[in-house]
Amino acid sequence: MTEDKTIKVRKFHQAKWDEPVIFELDTKGERGIQVPRVEKEIQEQIGDGISTLPENMRRKEAPALPEVSQMRVLKHFLRLSQHCLGADLNVDIGQGTCTMKYSPKINEVLVRMPEAADIHPWQDESTVQGALEIIYKVDTFLREISGLDQFTFQPGGGSAAILAMASIVHAYFESKAETGRDEIITTIFSHPSDAAATAVKGFKIITLYQNEDGLPDVEALKKALSERTAGLFITNPEDTGIFNPRIDEFTKLVHEAGGFCGYDQANANGILGITRAREANFDMCFFNLHKTFSSPHGCGGPGLGALGVKKELRDYLPVPVVEYNGESYYVNDNLPYTIGKVRGFFGVFPAVLRAYAWIMSLGAEGLKEAAHVAVLNNNYVLKKIRELRGADAPYAEGRHRIEQVRYSWQKLMEETGVTTEDVICRMADFGFHLWTSHHPFVVPEPFSIEPTESYSKDELDEYIAGLAKVVEEAYEDPEKVKNAPYNSVIHKIDPSSLDDPDKWAITWRAYLKKHKT
Repeated sequence: MTEDKTIKVRKFHQAKWDEPVIFELDTKGERGIQVPRVEKEIQEQIGDGISTLPENMRRKEAPALPEVSQMRVLKHFLRLSQHCLGADLNVDIGQGTCTMKYSPKINEVLVRMPEAADIHPWQDESTVQGALEIIYKVDTFLREISGLDQFTFQPGGGSAAILAMASIVHAYFESKAETGRDEIITTIFSHPSDAAATAVKGFKIITLYQNEDGLPDVEALKKALSERTAGLFITNPEDTGIFNPRIDEFTKLVHEAGGFCGYDQANANGILGITRAREANFDMCFFNLHKTFSSPHGCGGPGLGALGVKKELRDYLPVPVVEYNGESYYVNDNLPYTIGKVRGFFGVFPAVLRAYAWIMSLGAEGLKEAAHVAVLNNNYVLKKIRELRGADAPYAEGRHRIEQVRYSWQKLMEETGVTTEDVICRMADFGFHLWTSHHPFVVPEPFSIEPTESYSKDELDEYIAGLAKVVEEAYEDPEKVKNAPYNSVIHKIDPSSLDDPDKWAITWRAYLKKHKT
């Protein structure tokens, strides 16, 4: 505990274990549990469980799983857990654009209930009416929040939802024999997946850059539009936290050119109950339930990008969708122009259940209050960071932002030689995480912060005090910052291997193949 209560920066030293990967703990013959042999009577009735499988589905040899005792497994994963930080351990506002917020623990209890955890999507509809009701009701909630007409919960995250939007646009124009529409317009400060996922679908990407206010330029949009325009995929507010007040003009121009408008609302924290996709004339939008609506971010999964469309595009949604006939809930697989499946079945049901619990507990006014607090927290942090020597918030000088800000350490770097990566490493010594931004660095020496509605003023002050301490050190002893971290699990990493595919090993099997003689 800090002796001087006026000092906000806490003493911190992360636990460090020189822990091997689980495969290196393999000891032949060790077992966590002994699985009992199948009783003779059961085997006589159902067989050995293998011979009924088609030959091409049977393994030629057993999987190379590590043989590890239960106690060793427990130690291994508990040690690894001590190497991690997150919203439950520290003030995790420095993961800008990724909405690291508190998820009520009662929601975790709900998703672990047998009624939720043990159901299967192939069960008869009559046996899963409760789950189907929750899926349908979250659909109706998001219709109200967005103004759109129907949602699917298949996409596994924002990027998958963007791919689904691109697939819907592609399928629509193909059904109308307008195959010449092969261009998608996006902006440099929209989420990079708005360009990447649409490119995966085969569209050509046109990127609009910002004007002096940090907003995409309307005149540039006009020049980009043509008979080849399939749509506009855009984030608003963009990753700078600046809301585009002319967004309805953008959508109007795209519609006049014959294209569709897809709204990337992966970060909707600051606008719930305040703005809606329909009023901005979007044809599609998605929300990340694993960011805005309670489910933990999960570092890429399991997530859910809930995708909604206007009724004109409903028949192109992936199947199945859940419907209600006034008496019971049922699964509809018969949409005439469906794009098929984005992933299996209904998507990640626990994320839908958490969203249901979160929305029901807050209600309409609570959702709006969460947005108000998120915006308040963000602008408080914006004011405090602008007071730090060497820090800046490019564009829209003097204006408030929405839910996040992309800041810059360019001045700090010019005056001390300390880069944003150096600041990130030093912040780890105080138990904080600070993120740069998406590459390329359009904002020089960037760092992104999104406070969300979860954190109190005291916690925000603690984080800002950490930044202030690093700034002080940068001007007084820059080498101290450059050689950080000192208290973290990992110190300096040689980045050269990141650019050498011959050194990459995504799996243990790949590692053995590349690095073992």
